[in-house]
Amino acid sequence: MELGMHLAFLSYEGGTAALAPTLAATARAAEDAGVARLTVMDHVWQIGGFGPPEEPMLEAYTALGFLAAHTSRVLLHTLVTGVVYRAPGLLAKQISTLDALSGGRAGLGIGAAWNEEESRGLGLDFPPIAERFERLEEALQICLQMWSDDDGPYEGRHYQLARTLNSPQNLSRPRPYILIGGGGEKKTLRLVAQYADACNLAIGDDAPHKFDVLKRHCDDVGRDFATVEKTASTRLTPETSRDELLANLDRARELGFSVVYVTPTYTDPLAAVDLIASVVDEVAAY
Repeated sequence: MELGMHLAFLSYEGGTAALAPTLAATARAAEDAGVARLTVMDHVWQIGGFGPPEEPMLEAYTALGFLAAHTSRVLLHTLVTGVVYRAPGLLAKQISTLDALSGGRAGLGIGAAWNEEESRGLGLDFPPIAERFERLEEALQICLQMWSDDDGPYEGRHYQLARTLNSPQNLSRPRPYILIGGGGEKKTLRLVAQYADACNLAIGDDAPHKFDVLKRHCDDVGRDFATVEKTASTRLTPETSRDELLANLDRARELGFSVVYVTPTYTDPLAAVDLIASVVDEVAAY
């Protein structure tokens, strides 16, 4: 099993002035400890479960560029971008830029978006859910076209691009990693089977059922289910013991997950890295 670290809680000791040095130190320490991925949320306000909206939240792709400058090996992506927050052509360009400047370490985490409150708050588009899923599929198609040799036009229902030119192209081959977040059985998991390298689901009793649904979608599109990476997240609080963390990771492995993003809610994230570091080798042997 591979471990990632999801940097979703940013209420660090020292406030705003401490964000940059704390994130830089955390990223370096996590990479040195054997953490394989660093991810951030794509939100503009903090979300429930981590704190009130007024708590700190960084813009995702600026933060990923900063993390790229302070690391050399980890995969970098969002968990996950809301499709309606950015025009797909610009999103594809942002990923390619991150990929080129990080030495081929960028990925695309994407979903249909859900946070209407922050969207309305900052004036971001937030159409009805059916349209958001239509836009999600078109965005995936646009990214794949822009990350290929085809720089021709794209004509979709919601997006029209006159020329999908993308230079410089990605260093990642054949293209950046694509993860789709969410467990919707009719739409989300179908899009995973058709377009993505990975899904991201909850560690729960319904995971085997979700995998069965995903396998049926894979069969429908002629995809080998085994080629879809199964990822999940687990919360790490200051009260979580090493044994509890290992138990959560072991349960994820038993359910069929091969990647888990550990999400610390520490005001001192370096302390969380120490705990994660203590289990990396044991978990890698799963």
